[in-house]
Amino acid sequence: MNTKIKQIANTLNGKEVDMTFITNPTTMNYLTGVEMDPHERIAGLMIFPDREPIFFTPALEVEMTRSKVDFEVFGYVDSENPWKMIKDKVDSFGLNVRKIGVEFSDITMLKTEGLKSVFSADFVNLAPLISRMRLIKSADEIEKLIVAGDYADKCFEIGFKAAQKPGITEIEIATEIEFGIKKLGVPGMSFDTIVLSGARAANPHGVPEEFVVEQNKLLLFDLGVIKNGYVSDATRTISLGKPSDFDREIYNIVLEAQLAAQDYIKPGVTAESVDKVARDVITKAGYGEYFTHRLGHGIGMDIHEYPSIVEGEELVLEAGMCFSDEPGIYIPNKVGVRIEDCLYVTETGANPLTHTSKELTIY
Repeated sequence: MNTKIKQIANTLNGKEVDMTFITNPTTMNYLTGVEMDPHERIAGLMIFPDREPIFFTPALEVEMTRSKVDFEVFGYVDSENPWKMIKDKVDSFGLNVRKIGVEFSDITMLKTEGLKSVFSADFVNLAPLISRMRLIKSADEIEKLIVAGDYADKCFEIGFKAAQKPGITEIEIATEIEFGIKKLGVPGMSFDTIVLSGARAANPHGVPEEFVVEQNKLLLFDLGVIKNGYVSDATRTISLGKPSDFDREIYNIVLEAQLAAQDYIKPGVTAESVDKVARDVITKAGYGEYFTHRLGHGIGMDIHEYPSIVEGEELVLEAGMCFSDEPGIYIPNKVGVRIEDCLYVTETGANPLTHTSKELTIY
């Protein structure tokens, strides 16, 4: 039993929880190294306070799972009732299940009702414990995040080159990025690539369309990859042709805010104070109402993890925490600028995971 599973088992013992049924594929991977997406089928990691864990999977995943773990794996075929099989297995241990630990943030009603159909038990939320466990990254995890960040930088290189082609559209640039990075051995993007031209970037989560990128306007890229189970997320805004003085002013304000937050981050400061440092720069410049989201989010195996870098989050930063620093100004029908790096906290400050230049580059 590895140390992560032991930590959960010890917690179950302290809370008098009889077993877990962990179904989030990312959490299962984090705890066991098993990469699996069962889709509509049922898979669950069952951890107990005083016995070896069990992995329950669809039959077609059993052999792969057995190759990754050193404890029991059993499965079901599509014609069988998975809940009855789980209940029969637990009954064979003589275990009376009264409390089941699940991740409230993940488990669906289908799975909840399935467990209720065979166990007369209450549910205990494991999500805070698991979020806390994933909060401090190991040296190996940070190295994987660095690799994912390096590939995000390669994505920018591909995208900036593509953007210079006459008549190219936002969706064509995004396609070139995703095709080009897969040719380098990256299995996929961590989220759908965002490429937005001019005033269209004033929608922070806009979608690239068949829109020809405009000359003498800013062009925003928000992208990331997944590699070795860990993800990247970064944003750059460039200019195709000479930007207006107004666009340049907005860009420089956002850059000042982003760098101010990066320079401020270190162990001992709070998450909300980091947000305030960046927000104060933008507010002082007169554009506070146009910075409409938190400064950042945690990152690791998921694109959005704990913590939020936002007002009200009093978490004290520690070395090994990883999160984004992404201020933005979004003025409807005029301009949108965001600059983002994810960073990892060191003993004395913070290091970015992406290194593409943040000076306003004109192509």
